[in-house]
Amino acid sequence: MKIAILPGDGIGPEIIDQAVKVLNALGESFSMETAPVGGAGYAAHGHPLPEATLTLAKQADAILFGAVGDWQYDTLERALRPEQAILGLRQHLGLFANFRPAILYPELAGASTLKPEIVSGLDILIIRELTGDIYFGKPRGVRIATDGAFIGDREGFDTMRYAETEIRRIAHVAFQAAQKRDKRLTSVDKANVLETFQFWRDIVTDVHKEYPDVALDHMYVDNAAMQLVRAPKKFDVMVTGNMFGDILSDAAAMLTGSIGMLPSASLDANNKGLYEPSHGSAPDIAGKGIANPLATILSAAMMLRFSLGKPEQADRIETAVKKVLSQGLRTADIYEAGTTKVSTAEMGDAVMRALA
Repeated sequence: MKIAILPGDGIGPEIIDQAVKVLNALGESFSMETAPVGGAGYAAHGHPLPEATLTLAKQADAILFGAVGDWQYDTLERALRPEQAILGLRQHLGLFANFRPAILYPELAGASTLKPEIVSGLDILIIRELTGDIYFGKPRGVRIATDGAFIGDREGFDTMRYAETEIRRIAHVAFQAAQKRDKRLTSVDKANVLETFQFWRDIVTDVHKEYPDVALDHMYVDNAAMQLVRAPKKFDVMVTGNMFGDILSDAAAMLTGSIGMLPSASLDANNKGLYEPSHGSAPDIAGKGIANPLATILSAAMMLRFSLGKPEQADRIETAVKKVLSQGLRTADIYEAGTTKVSTAEMGDAVMRALA
């Protein structure tokens, strides 16, 4: 089985190193090949997604991705900025379904920004449509306004759009995920304002007819954001569009104590996937050895389960992470008084020891 290793920028290489160590400790015969992406890809080849990197990603059975983004590239034209690499991979590989579990480990209840009685036992799954919506809709750009209240002024514009097929396929993914959990699905939209999301609501409602065993409710995105911090355990599976999912999944991340704890999987129709931590490249702490590698290590576990057919090895990694947390080991983002602060590499080493 071939795994494409794409470390990227900032803390990406540090956290990827720890996940690779853990994968090597499993005793499996993986073929791993590393390639530059993001700012590192631009520095090496003049493009955030070099052709050789894209070819490797297409040939691999799964992709383990670090993070992209670096302030030194912020002045580049948009097509050459590091973030275009992840957007390009999603589009070229058809990675339309993003799974972001938000699970609060009991040992981290005190690290959450919410009261323990509100958040203890949290286990929700956010499914985000990943290749449509305003992120990819065209036309887009900057132009001179020809209508509205500011005719003749310069304006920026983007297009929000979803095809019926796009909505149906992500709805099927979400209903099937809900069937494997508590059989409850919340579809998040803004149907009271946006035509795109009234269409979304209508299609999701129609797909629901094929899943009578799943309870479906609809919620406006502003209310969903409020409920995530008011009563997060009322949710089981949430499904939403690209932009709303981007925002809500990061909000859910903080319920777990740190975004450094959240893995994610982006899958195509055949379960080939790109696996990455939900956090960004954090260039301000790059090289300091304080980044939390657990989200990346848990992303590797998701990779084993969803794309590589190794659920027992995924269980081993997840159990090892729980053991390390129970031992009181913490990186800086989840540190509390009475626990032991460790570096990025020390946390990776601890997970390796726990595997044994």
